[in-house]
Amino acid sequence: MIRYQDHLEEISPEHLEGFFVGWPNPPSLGRRLDILRGSQHVWIAREGEEVVGFVTALDDGILCAFIPLLEVRPDRQGHGIGTELLCRMQETLADRYAVDAVCDEELVPFYERLGFRAMRAVSLRNYDRQSAA
Repeated sequence: MIRYQDHLEEISPEHLEGFFVGWPNPPSLGRRLDILRGSQHVWIAREGEEVVGFVTALDDGILCAFIPLLEVRPDRQGHGIGTELLCRMQETLADRYAVDAVCDEELVPFYERLGFRAMRAVSLRNYDRQSAA
């Protein structure tokens, strides 16, 4: 059974193995936990002691929020975990005017099913600066 929590209690770097698959320079396990700790909002999906997914958000507390990460371990994708995580984050951010997310092109239909709409955006990726330490 999957349980969801909006806190990082009992989460250690070792719980975050199996994420960031396909990233050109994925963050180390310790940095992954730092990323979660640095987010204003986080939802974690756990199955037993294992973390099987998470979503993070950065928020100005008034008008706008940004969802930079929605990660579900590849072996657990297709079971509704990502949908539940994103729905819980949408509830957390329900009073914001704008909630933006970034995703790869092939994931746009997933986000659109949950009320997002594709918009034109620009981004900068400094792959050479992402520290794996």
